[in-house]
Amino acid sequence: MITSEQKKDLFALWKKNLVSFWGIYSQNKMGLIGLVILIIFTLMALFGPLLVEITTMAVDDVTQVLHPPTGNFWLGTDDLGKDIFAGVIIGSRVSLLVGVAATAISMIIGTVIGIVSGFYGKTIDALLMRITDVFLVIPWLPLMLVMAALLGPSLANIIFVIGITSWAGTARIIRSQTLSIKERPYVERARAIGSGDTHIMFYHILPNVFPLIFANTVLVAAIAILSETTLSFLGMGDPTRVTWGMMLHFAFSMGAVSFGAWWWLLPPGICVVLVVLSFTFIGYALDEVLNPKLRRRD
Repeated sequence: MITSEQKKDLFALWKKNLVSFWGIYSQNKMGLIGLVILIIFTLMALFGPLLVEITTMAVDDVTQVLHPPTGNFWLGTDDLGKDIFAGVIIGSRVSLLVGVAATAISMIIGTVIGIVSGFYGKTIDALLMRITDVFLVIPWLPLMLVMAALLGPSLANIIFVIGITSWAGTARIIRSQTLSIKERPYVERARAIGSGDTHIMFYHILPNVFPLIFANTVLVAAIAILSETTLSFLGMGDPTRVTWGMMLHFAFSMGAVSFGAWWWLLPPGICVVLVVLSFTFIGYALDEVLNPKLRRRD
């Protein structure tokens, strides 16, 4: 049982590591820019829909069809007279939800397969890596399109499709790190005192590969959001949900380019680019923080 003194020591250690982590991360300008952008979009996703319901008129209005930005409609309207600004705000919640949920599925599958494959080796390793190679060899876009078409256009299916098709790279990375960690002395000592395989993988290998998992998670989240936008743009998304990808899909299908309705295309497209860039910037910054070899020397 952990005593109060041990709890204080653990808290002090976590606090020290957090301060050290932030001290290194805050020196990375790219990482700070990405963090600020992500915080803005997160706040927009959490509280934006409440603000939109009060301050905008996101309803059908035939007199405001394809109206350019004005004081009443900051980003103009679409072909149904609906406020583009309201759509961008509401779409941020769904797009970020898909990114986070799909990334969680992808990282869990990739981490489990990577650790089990690297730890046991031999036949299990060969079998799991051949399955991983199949997912790496098949082009991800056609695979997602086929799966999305078979399962149907719903938000849950989109999350599942993205998560189940984007774990292979993570599994390869985690496996390579596990192969190195399982040969270290403290793992051999754990075996010598009778620790089981599950105990070693959970308490010794997983904590040591977690920084790599954490850094890779951020980059996979960017891919997941971009994948959702791609599927929705190609017509495989949920038409009952407002997402940035569906906004782009309807804009192109309804001829926004022909009408010169740039305000219908640019806002959701810019949002996608900014969110993906924010995750990418954070991922590169975390890679530098967690890998001392990549840190800049003054």
